Amino acid sequence: MSQTIGFVGVGRMGANMARRLKETGYTIAAVYDVNAAAAQALAQELGCVAAEELKVVTALSEVIITVVSDDRAMKKIFTGGLLARAKGKIFINCATVTPAIHVWVEQKCAAKGAASLEACMASSITQARQGSLYLMCGGRPEVFEQVKPVLEKLSASLRYIGTAGKAAQVKALVNMVMNANTAALAEGLGLGAALGLDLAMLREVFSQTGARSGVLQTDGEDMQNRDHACFFSAAHAAKDSGIALKLAKEQKLNLPLAAATKKQYDRMIQLGLGELDKSGVAELTFKGRKGDVIS
Repeated sequence: MSQTIGFVGVGRMGANMARRLKETGYTIAAVYDVNAAAAQALAQELGCVAAEELKVVTALSEVIITVVSDDRAMKKIFTGGLLARAKGKIFINCATVTPAIHVWVEQKCAAKGAASLEACMASSITQARQGSLYLMCGGRPEVFEQVKPVLEKLSASLRYIGTAGKAAQVKALVNMVMNANTAALAEGLGLGAALGLDLAMLREVFSQTGARSGVLQTDGEDMQNRDHACFFSAAHAAKDSGIALKLAKEQKLNLPLAAATKKQYDRMIQLGLGELDKSGVAELTFKGRKGDVIS
């Protein structure tokens, strides 16, 4: 593979994406993370540079993939040196941030003679490692075509949505609906448990009826067993539902279910449960669990 790749943000998602690209033949030139130890460990594993400065990642790479936490982090990296020596480089931004940030990044990159693309992920850590992400992309079509070979190594399904910000809008809606489904499932199972129903039976019935959903498959058993190992955190769920609600406010739409869902995930954060998987919302609905003893 001819293009050299750099990564900014090598937490669980970013690190597994880097590993995937390395094993499919790409050269990983440099990695950077605010957690320097994480960057150094991954750099040693992949045989690349652990950059101490953002500009080093850009200098050593033709394509730079960013996987950071939120709007603030995106602004910080793009104003903090990442665009030094950026002419001719392509930035692929995979974090779930507001659509406006993707538009802002595209403008900043263009001013430096660089290009950007949003590649919003609707999958989790396991899929990142396997190269089976679902990616929704936004930006200029010609930029999408340029980096398509890279994206195909990371994804099982790849979709171009439209101009900058449009893929982020779709991603916000995906996560808003997923989060609402998760909270609803927790309430259904919580009530079932209170009624003394067999939850394995209840989950099987849900799966064969209109109550079925993707989160039933991924989170239902975990809710029952209180196994909330984190694949997508409650804190991220709160953030992403907030992005959707902001979009709704801009359109003067009232979304009461999305608002109620966000309140549930906000409450998890308040209780110190924000780093649990989103399935941990069941802790607020089952009798005798954490949420039951906190007013």
